[in-house]
Amino acid sequence: MNQLSLSLLAFALGCVAQVSSGPPPSTFPHAYPGMPTTPFGPNWQHYFEVTGKLPNVTAPVARSFAGNVGVNRADHPNATLFFWAFEKANGTLTGSASDTDPWMIWLNGGPGSSSMIGLMTENGPLQVTGNFSIKPNNFSWNKLADTFWIDQPVGTGYSTSDATGYVPDEDQMGRDFVEFLSNIVKIFPSLAKRPLYLAGESYAGTYPYITKTIFSTPNPPVNLKKMIVGDGTLGSGATFLEVPTLTTIETYPQLIGYDSEVYNYFKTQEHLCGYDLNLTYPQNGHFPTLRDPSFGTFSAGRNYKTRGSLALKKLAKQNGRLSQASDLDLSRRQVAKRAQEQWKRSLSNRPNGTLDPWYGCFIYQELTDYALNFTFPWTLGGLDVYDIPDALNPEVPSDPTVFMNDNKTRAALHAPTSKNWIESFDFPFGGLANGTEFGDPSPEPMVFLSELAANASARGVGIVFYSGNDDSLVAHRGTEVVIQNMTFGGVQGFTRKPATPFTDDKGNFAGIIHQERNLTYALFRGAGHLVPNSVPEAAFVFVREFVLGTNQTGLVDSSGSVVGGEDPALAADAMPGGLAIFYGDGDSATTSLSTIAPSATLASWSQFIATATAIPSGKGSTATNPNGGAALSTSLRRVCAAVVAGIGMMFVI
Repeated sequence: MNQLSLSLLAFALGCVAQVSSGPPPSTFPHAYPGMPTTPFGPNWQHYFEVTGKLPNVTAPVARSFAGNVGVNRADHPNATLFFWAFEKANGTLTGSASDTDPWMIWLNGGPGSSSMIGLMTENGPLQVTGNFSIKPNNFSWNKLADTFWIDQPVGTGYSTSDATGYVPDEDQMGRDFVEFLSNIVKIFPSLAKRPLYLAGESYAGTYPYITKTIFSTPNPPVNLKKMIVGDGTLGSGATFLEVPTLTTIETYPQLIGYDSEVYNYFKTQEHLCGYDLNLTYPQNGHFPTLRDPSFGTFSAGRNYKTRGSLALKKLAKQNGRLSQASDLDLSRRQVAKRAQEQWKRSLSNRPNGTLDPWYGCFIYQELTDYALNFTFPWTLGGLDVYDIPDALNPEVPSDPTVFMNDNKTRAALHAPTSKNWIESFDFPFGGLANGTEFGDPSPEPMVFLSELAANASARGVGIVFYSGNDDSLVAHRGTEVVIQNMTFGGVQGFTRKPATPFTDDKGNFAGIIHQERNLTYALFRGAGHLVPNSVPEAAFVFVREFVLGTNQTGLVDSSGSVVGGEDPALAADAMPGGLAIFYGDGDSATTSLSTIAPSATLASWSQFIATATAIPSGKGSTATNPNGGAALSTSLRRVCAAVVAGIGMMFVI
């Protein structure tokens, strides 16, 4: 996983970073030799084509185009978005206007994170390595369709804005993006009619505002075919951060050391906060408004900003060093054990049915603090909330900053000279104090998703949500809550619980797929927050088959049956994660280690959790397998086989 900027870590914690003083910077695009002086049109293609040699790129790469394009705000001529587009094959992007081939857009989140992160570390044709060399990506999405990676909103990455031109909210962001698209289709006319697949991840979960703007625009400039959101912040902070906490523990009980007493504690906290939502298939009624953990009389609420700043500094420190002294590690483990015993004694003296006086309903933050303080190997300081089994410290390096700021790259991409490229930008909404901890005052998309889905169905536009099973920050449970709380195709939520397996091209179990009434949902096994980075082949197959393609696996047909069947073992609220937790120095493969609990611990936990998560008779829903069940399902056997195959060469402590 790529190293994260401080602003992205602030998002990871759901906290408020320090508010930067002074006005945001003023930046502007650069006019390189040969830039046309006419309005945007096909004659700009030659100018934007990337012909200069890119540093450290030695393998052949598809033809590409890059530069800044304005968003048509009369009072802000320097408000531009930066794009880098790669063709599927030579000439496909500059083809005739009658072309019906699909094209894609990829957006990273943040907010304020450059989509060049996605291009260089996830699903683009160029992948940066730890020593800053560039290697080709065999699973780049432009192999499936012409693909644009776009820095937005204005000011993000190589996009530009004057100091007063930053977007105040998501509505302006949507208008800017549609105006940008109106100029892009003038440069590449075939794109106006070709089906567009608009994809993004993380805070791009707020970018359904773009789809909403397209729907409300008379004669929109593009032909939107699908909206795809991966590990997206579609709901409130409580929905994507706090509600999934217990599911995260059930997925990776290693976080609490397989301790049943600690599990029951978090289950009680979940219930007291009203986060134990009952997802049924079909769903009966909408969920109540979730409790905002930042409001209340608890210390965590009163010290929300302070705690956010301290936690941010703590994570920055954790990701910047690694203790290499084994005697110190042993000492830490002994101290953690004594502290854990004291913590449990404190619980035993507390009246039943009471919230923690410090954390209140910040139960996700309480979980991460518990792991950092009490559970090996996270006590060594490596905690990646985006990818739970990754406790490496420091992380495996993959930073495109050097490449993106090389003057040869800058010139080849027609990028601005008025700024340096950075992964994540502090001022996407003009500052961090404009409404929420992200500086974004806009309501979460959940409030209009049902209306959006109705408009999408009427226009033949599909909706796709996907999640990585190892992501704890925007965990899949939150996405499932959003789905069951929205109405699409005239019915609330899915009528069947997602439980159909899908595989990659090698036949390996990739995760769960489900399709109903114009909405597709996938849960990827072994993937963190950045799914195309974690499981590039599975993500590639998913896009080919279920996004661009018409694969019907997981589809609920008119009779209520599911194409491909359903596996009862996959119908639980949590899909078990891997057994191994990786720790050590991510900079060096020779010092990366892993730990797996003893078999007796695993057996004891398995027996406990089966009872703790059992659904009482008559409640919830049960998936059935038309091909017959078995004590150990085929999909579950695949999971177990993959885990066993992966631990043969591991160092087990």
